[in-house]
Amino acid sequence: MRHVPGPSPAKTPEILLVDDNRQGLIARKSLLQELGYNISTATSGDEALELFSKQNFDVVVTDFKMPRMDGVELIKRIRSAQTGARIILLSGFVEPLGLTEQSTGADVVIVKSAGEVGQLTRSVKRLLSQPPARKPASSAEAVARPPARAKQV
Repeated sequence: MRHVPGPSPAKTPEILLVDDNRQGLIARKSLLQELGYNISTATSGDEALELFSKQNFDVVVTDFKMPRMDGVELIKRIRSAQTGARIILLSGFVEPLGLTEQSTGADVVIVKSAGEVGQLTRSVKRLLSQPPARKPASSAEAVARPPARAKQV
């Protein structure tokens, strides 16, 4: 009697967490690992880009306010390398700075607050359940590019 292998197990989603605040990084890493995700961490935008260039990530979760490279700049650089990357931006300054999905290029923008844990877990699950979509680096970039003109004949 031959053994017929069953379906291969599903790949565990890979998530990259980026935050210069180590306590926040550890808390989010623990939470997402408990949900069964493989987590890599970076404490700066440069470190995140280095990891991103070496490994495929299903979702990137980044803080907004970081030294040398903020989350929006990191998102632009990730999108230039992989337009369909799924990205979540976290910030305690969402409302005062007017951070939105359109202005940042993120798929989801979450306010750091008491409700952050639930929003983060729901957003990660939602992004993982849909195929990556092309997203512009930011609306400012889209505005900066003039529309293509039709050729005059």
